[in-house]
Amino acid sequence: MAFVVTESCIQCKHTDCVVVCPVDCFREGPNFLVIDPTECIDCSVCVPECPEKAIFAEEDVPEDQRDFIALNALLAKHPNWRPIVEQKPPLPDYEKWSHITDKRGQLDRDEA
Repeated sequence: MAFVVTESCIQCKHTDCVVVCPVDCFREGPNFLVIDPTECIDCSVCVPECPEKAIFAEEDVPEDQRDFIALNALLAKHPNWRPIVEQKPPLPDYEKWSHITDKRGQLDRDEA
């Protein structure tokens, strides 16, 4: 079972999690991070590093976020979503988005 990035990451995109990942399984999109389930070794070191509490073990993903399991797998293979291994600043207006719970419509999949 892989770990999964869920909705809370959208429009925030903190990268504290990527610097602790021993296998570089995170992929970066315009306003969201995903975990490549084929690379993840289920070590869980990323979970406590996420300020938005957006990362869950696949079996622990909340019911209303289960679609993010498939979404992480899909976007991890997107050609424009590249591996990210270094910490970057969060998105400029992350504080505004941090407490918003319904952000699915804000996800930029970069599928142009």
